[in-house]
Amino acid sequence: MKKKWLETDMARNSLSPQISTSIIEFVRANGMRKGEHLPLQMLADTFRVSRAPVMSALRKLEERGIVRAEPNRGYFLGMDSDKIEVAKEDGGEHPEGDEAAYFRIAEDRLSGALSERVSESELMRIYELPRTKLLKVLHRIAEEGWIERLPGNGWSFTRTLTSRQSYEEGYVFRAVIEQQAMLLPTFELNKEGFLKARETQTALRDGGYEHWSRAEIFKANNDFHETLVACAGNEFFLDSIKRINRLRRLVEYHVTIDRSRLPRQTTEHLHILDLLEAGRRTEAAAFLYTHIMGAGRIKAPQV
Repeated sequence: MKKKWLETDMARNSLSPQISTSIIEFVRANGMRKGEHLPLQMLADTFRVSRAPVMSALRKLEERGIVRAEPNRGYFLGMDSDKIEVAKEDGGEHPEGDEAAYFRIAEDRLSGALSERVSESELMRIYELPRTKLLKVLHRIAEEGWIERLPGNGWSFTRTLTSRQSYEEGYVFRAVIEQQAMLLPTFELNKEGFLKARETQTALRDGGYEHWSRAEIFKANNDFHETLVACAGNEFFLDSIKRINRLRRLVEYHVTIDRSRLPRQTTEHLHILDLLEAGRRTEAAAFLYTHIMGAGRIKAPQV
């Protein structure tokens, strides 16, 4: 009896990190807000596990402040879904081995080596990964929006930009939408967001461009542009930019990064912030359009 209890406890603990990640994905996918209820049985049914690993995962999330427990009522979201950050493990968010597997999957998907639907066992065999490491990589990909979990052990890749024409059209779309968002009468500067963007872009310019990973560089630049669009106060503009960024992520990883141009790119980002903070919004919008179209012309021939 004692042995069986220990085995159950070990299984619960081994599932906990995976379930924690799944809960975060569920919360983000549904755009949940602070204070919303997270019914234990509903989560267990959703992830097709017993209540025990879900309870263990919720306790871990409570330690991180993501959820809160209320006596006799259950667990509730402790923050808005868009405020949740992925916990870092082993001194970094994505260990080196996971990073290599991540980019192999990305390249194989772009080349057509991977079909739209894949199983965990198939991926484990192809990439010679244990299930725990594979799931960590797949959850990261799901968080970025280019794969979705299917019932059971299956996964389905979502639509992405894969041709040079669609890639170029994506840049034109971004240039027009971001410029017009900046010119809307509802546009208001986000001082806190601008400060964070300035710090990130400055760090990238002053040496970060030499050693940051492709994923970190992509995120830094995505965050910059999404911060600008968010200032328009129009959720449709912001949602459209987030969608196109998810679609182009794989191609951006595939395109060879000319790191020598990143200092200029970040300098242009900082110039846009300077113009906006000086009240020269029309000039900033025109410069932003030219900046995005120029980047597209440089990178499109590589697709």
